Amino acid sequence: MSGAAFRTAHAGEVATMLDWAAEEGWNPGLEDAAAFHAADPGGFFIAELGGEAVAAISVVNHAPDMAFLGLYLCRPEFRGRGIGMGLWTHALAHAGARTVGLDGVAAQEANYAKSGFLRADASVRLEGRLAAEEHPAIRAAMPGDGRALDALDRGANGYGRPAFLAEWTAPRESRGTVVLDRGGSPEGFATIRRCRDGAKIGPIVAPDPGAAMALARAALAAIPAERAILDMPDRDTAFADALRATGFVETFATARMYRGPAPVRGAMLMAIATMELG
Repeated sequence: MSGAAFRTAHAGEVATMLDWAAEEGWNPGLEDAAAFHAADPGGFFIAELGGEAVAAISVVNHAPDMAFLGLYLCRPEFRGRGIGMGLWTHALAHAGARTVGLDGVAAQEANYAKSGFLRADASVRLEGRLAAEEHPAIRAAMPGDGRALDALDRGANGYGRPAFLAEWTAPRESRGTVVLDRGGSPEGFATIRRCRDGAKIGPIVAPDPGAAMALARAALAAIPAERAILDMPDRDTAFADALRATGFVETFATARMYRGPAPVRGAMLMAIATMELG
């Protein structure tokens, strides 16, 4: 037995979890904590030893049939004691009968499989410089766009996550969302957020690769950054090819795994929101 106590984390501790993630090189967004917590305030968990937080995990319930696991972290000096596995089991109970997704590194894929997770596909991270460019059909998201953005996001991911999306697409100092609107209603959108290094753009939901590129450039015009980072479904797309043609390189990859029936991701999903919440 690890001797650790497991409990739900409060909002301030989500920021601490992200600080730990930064120490591991995960490069979270500057204002991720509030958006993550808003997605499911009961979905973040801490392991304590002697009153000290030593491990963390999130299992965020997005929908009645879908949850996503991330931020699985244990402080280096407390590894190898069974604390992480105990917290893992405790947190997964929060999902109930929902399908649970995760983005896992190759070294842990076999361990996740022992808990019933099966590989469905993969995510790949591309990083590089991209010229910012405004576009006449792309504008800033407005409060009235919420229902349309939710529908686009549901179609792209195969499930809804309204609480997360509402906070994620709301304008913040370091985060913004741009919308492709060529005929009076949104056809696609992209969210950009400044991170501790560069800016991540995701999700990008677009009708075609050209629109995805235009959204990425417009996002950078809204929130400039020297380096852009996109986490993308690992499949052959003209969008990924176009990014590579500008000098983007792959820096990271994960297996997208699910415990339970995998949702069907749509062709409009050009970049995911985060590897922590899906």
